[in-house]
Amino acid sequence: MTFIFILLVLLAIMLYLGVPVAISLFLSATALLLMLDIPLVVAVQRMSAGVNVFTLMAIPLFILAGELMTQAGIARRLVNLSDSTLGAAPGGLGQVTILSSMLFGAVSGSALASASAMGSAIGPEMRKRGFDADYTVNVSTTASITGLLIPPSHNMIIFATAAGTGISIGDLFLGGVVPGILTGLTLMVVAAVVATRRGYPRGEFPGFRELLRTAASAVPGILTAIIILVGILAGIFTPTESAAIACAYTLVIGVFLYRELDRTRLRSAFVNSARTTIMVMFIIATASLFGWVLAVLQAPAQLAQMLAPAMTSPLLTLLLIALMLLLLGTFMDMAPLILITTPIFLPIATQVGMDPVQFGVMLMLALGIGLLTPPVGSVLFVGCAAQGLRVGQALRTIWPFYFALLFSLLLVIMMPSLSLWLPGQFG
Repeated sequence: MTFIFILLVLLAIMLYLGVPVAISLFLSATALLLMLDIPLVVAVQRMSAGVNVFTLMAIPLFILAGELMTQAGIARRLVNLSDSTLGAAPGGLGQVTILSSMLFGAVSGSALASASAMGSAIGPEMRKRGFDADYTVNVSTTASITGLLIPPSHNMIIFATAAGTGISIGDLFLGGVVPGILTGLTLMVVAAVVATRRGYPRGEFPGFRELLRTAASAVPGILTAIIILVGILAGIFTPTESAAIACAYTLVIGVFLYRELDRTRLRSAFVNSARTTIMVMFIIATASLFGWVLAVLQAPAQLAQMLAPAMTSPLLTLLLIALMLLLLGTFMDMAPLILITTPIFLPIATQVGMDPVQFGVMLMLALGIGLLTPPVGSVLFVGCAAQGLRVGQALRTIWPFYFALLFSLLLVIMMPSLSLWLPGQFG
């Protein structure tokens, strides 16, 4: 237990000092290796093994597909479709932002990309129509979390890798659909209530002809997620192959159909995706080393022993796990937390009767809420930067949206059918 305490203290100190998460994980883990007289070559071996997984090849391809979709104008077309559909609802553009985030999440699988795209695409128009900056940030950032649940989500692939064999990525993708939609609808209710109390304007319904026009323009982009999901479920291709097909499909519609992917935009997409991939894979490598050190120190067994008194009540055990995930998410990024916490908490959750697919959905949502919570809160920082708003100003009014996300998390924990019904229909 002493070594576990030292490991966590070293990590906390470095994070407090502002050391990047990946470097903090690496330095704290190698320090423990030195204390345990384990050769440092083991660190290189474990990091190499952590990224030498075939399934992880899908991640850079999904990241590239998301960048291509952004550069191809898919985000703008999804916004137009959402505006035609929900612009006249209470909250107007607030509802449009949430629906657009759900649709964009279904083709990008990234909360950060969704928050950035929606903030830049809808934010200026919301300000122009009289919506306050804090409302714009609150809606766009919290709605982006739906992209972690609605497939395809590369974080689901990371979870499947951390969980080991026996968990179908197709089942994980399907398991996130209903909770993702439910989360979006819950946020819509809150957005409508807040907008009504503040007296924000509604738009006007443009007519069925305009609705059909915008839908026809957005369908090719939405088909990306459908092709991926159907292909995986039907066994036509693997998740890695589906990511490659998504890239090829997006290139075709971006160059030949939408005609917006010129040389400059293509270069930007490749450069941005390469930069993001390097960061993600380095974090995965160092988190794998950190997780291995925790396993050597028998942290999962010791934590299970600590939770043993509460494990008489399965619901209480799951709530405690969710609470710990929420707390951890406030100071660490999502990818390393998935790799570190999955081997620790998944066995405990399954021991009290939770299905691994349900656990994966709970993990995505709980850690997604962490992306909105300082001191890390990367999605919240991106959303605030896009609107020129200080984080403190957004935090003063974001609480109703936080509670909506927490309500969805409770439903995922207490109602397994939300995550398991759809995978069961295709099982």
